[in-house]
Amino acid sequence: MVASARVQKLLRRYKLAIAAGLTILLIQGLVVWSLRSLEEGEAEVGAVSRGQICSPCLNDHELTSSDELRREKCTDKSKHRQIPEWQPVRILIIHFTSRSNYMHREVLQMAELYPNVRATPWRMVTIWGGASLLKAYLRSMHDLLSMLDWKWDFFINLSATDFPTRTNDELVTFLSQNRDKNFLKSHGRENARFIKKQGLDRLFHECDNHMWRLGERTIPEGLEVSGGSDWFSLTRKFVEYVVNSQDELVTGLKQFYTYALLPAESFFHTVLGNSHICDTLVDNNLRVTNWNRKLGCKCQYKHIVDWCGCSPNDFKPSDLIRIQQLTRPTFFARKFESTVNQESIEILDNHLYGQYPPGTVALKAYWESLFEQADGVSSLNDVTLTAYSSFFRLGLRKQETTQSSSEACRFEPIGYTVSVHLYFYDDRFQGYLVRQEVQNVVTRSREMLEVWAVPQATLQLEHNLHEFERLKHLEVGTEWDPKERIFRNFGGVMGPLDEPVAVQKWARGPNLTATIVWIDPAHIVAASYDISIDVEAEFTQYKPPLQRPLRPGVWTVRVLRLWERVAEARFLVMPLAFKGREPLRTEDHGWVHAGPPGNVYLDQSFQQLTHVLKLPPSEPALQEAQKKTSLVGKPLETWVDSSVGAFWVTGDICSEQTSSCPTIGLCTKTSWSSLSPDPKSELGPVKKDGRIR
Repeated sequence: MVASARVQKLLRRYKLAIAAGLTILLIQGLVVWSLRSLEEGEAEVGAVSRGQICSPCLNDHELTSSDELRREKCTDKSKHRQIPEWQPVRILIIHFTSRSNYMHREVLQMAELYPNVRATPWRMVTIWGGASLLKAYLRSMHDLLSMLDWKWDFFINLSATDFPTRTNDELVTFLSQNRDKNFLKSHGRENARFIKKQGLDRLFHECDNHMWRLGERTIPEGLEVSGGSDWFSLTRKFVEYVVNSQDELVTGLKQFYTYALLPAESFFHTVLGNSHICDTLVDNNLRVTNWNRKLGCKCQYKHIVDWCGCSPNDFKPSDLIRIQQLTRPTFFARKFESTVNQESIEILDNHLYGQYPPGTVALKAYWESLFEQADGVSSLNDVTLTAYSSFFRLGLRKQETTQSSSEACRFEPIGYTVSVHLYFYDDRFQGYLVRQEVQNVVTRSREMLEVWAVPQATLQLEHNLHEFERLKHLEVGTEWDPKERIFRNFGGVMGPLDEPVAVQKWARGPNLTATIVWIDPAHIVAASYDISIDVEAEFTQYKPPLQRPLRPGVWTVRVLRLWERVAEARFLVMPLAFKGREPLRTEDHGWVHAGPPGNVYLDQSFQQLTHVLKLPPSEPALQEAQKKTSLVGKPLETWVDSSVGAFWVTGDICSEQTSSCPTIGLCTKTSWSSLSPDPKSELGPVKKDGRIR
């Protein structure tokens, strides 16, 4: 029994993986290890995934070891491992947040292929630092204890961004030698300081996807509060105690941590440390985490919690030396994201499981799902729906233009977008892949096409920059991640209601002061401010609090030295073709495309700079912009496409089946397509040697 092509494509499609006999997606994967022998000849199985949803083989990888997912390279006959006399059973249970519908559907299909993989029948929304995460852990533990057909000894939680640093056999050997130990990493600080830092002396309540700070509270007397990392490996005995015990310690702490911030970072530590089995604690969570607190502790979760928090960084190739330098036992590392850096995942995977055969395709390619039709168009916002629809129309128009003499190559789109994927190659963002059904305008036959839309660079640097040669890049976008120093909104798709940020990248050099100005499509100076760049600065960024709606069209951000232009980048604020996922109507269009009241974006006007910046007069441009505010239907569509077409090009087009247009190839034979082969992620039945491939 072989997984369908759609299922086989799964791993790479979403955010990080499901491998190594453990994992979670977006919230938690729970791996339960059994060290009991199998009956001779009993089949071994593992979990599944495509591209990103496991952990031993993150990103386009699979589970590891005899009953786990492995990458295809593991099938190299010369590299098969010896199977030990006793066989460990790796059991994988996966929980999906209620936000990850696509991955949940796909894994339910894959779980049917592997008896030791199950997805929780329930789902809940969890947030960073929220009480819901601890609730999800406890409920998963309860479910596992209730599964009488599953025998296990250790409960291990992994995130979707974890990756193994050693093989499964090494992990099983280690755990079998430490059957009665609970592995939890302590904060290593004086307790009073830890309590203050974690906010445990504050009362929090989770509501509407936010942790609200309500006030102060006291720590129960006689309690030794501890904590540290929320990644752990716990024995079944301790799990049973935590889940089923009715003593005051457990029931009281469950109540206490229901109203605590980051409860999973302290609950299990505190229960174990104050329990009758406290001597089973080992101060090691078997993980190595890539902390760079200079970048990772910027209160980036203030929109979710009323508290400052820290988050680890993703591993880059230069960070992997940290794994080798550790003396304590570790078996997993985090964080890894293919959208940030896939090379580090490939290096670890090759180290653990060997190289792929020469000529293996798609080794440096990565696809990630953004949208699937089954999730409903309501899961898209008006900006992305406008953009994806425009990408597809531009692709069809390009096809028509290049095949003007062939009526068989003229199509019209039907309905809404069917799927959207991000496409990366060699750790570089390559654009969006948009699939949609079309109808041939002549034959009226239908088929499914996929279009590749690629963003265009707009940065211009002046000559003779002198000390400003330090400036290496200037970019404007949304969803800036200061920790990883990337825009999570790849390609900078934004609309009138978004909040863009300008980011400058610098090389080391002399201290500088630069002026940044923002100019809207009607030549209105929206903002002007100075930034200081010290000798070691690598990035500077600022999000001016612009009054919205932003005027749709081509915006410009300039970097100035003594009011002389040093660099300039353009970006598009896209007109909206939809409101509430419905086509924009005449009564809806006015305000969203009209720009801010009085054409003033900040508390003060900067129009006195028009002469200094040598801008054209704004009045003609304002009159033209005013005319466009009344556009709906086809004229609005034309405006959207002409705007998008100035910043994006359609690279190619392919079809799911043989197309009526002879120049359109099959997506399965097109290297960039989301339907193209990806051997490093394809799954099959479990083999006699216990491998998936």
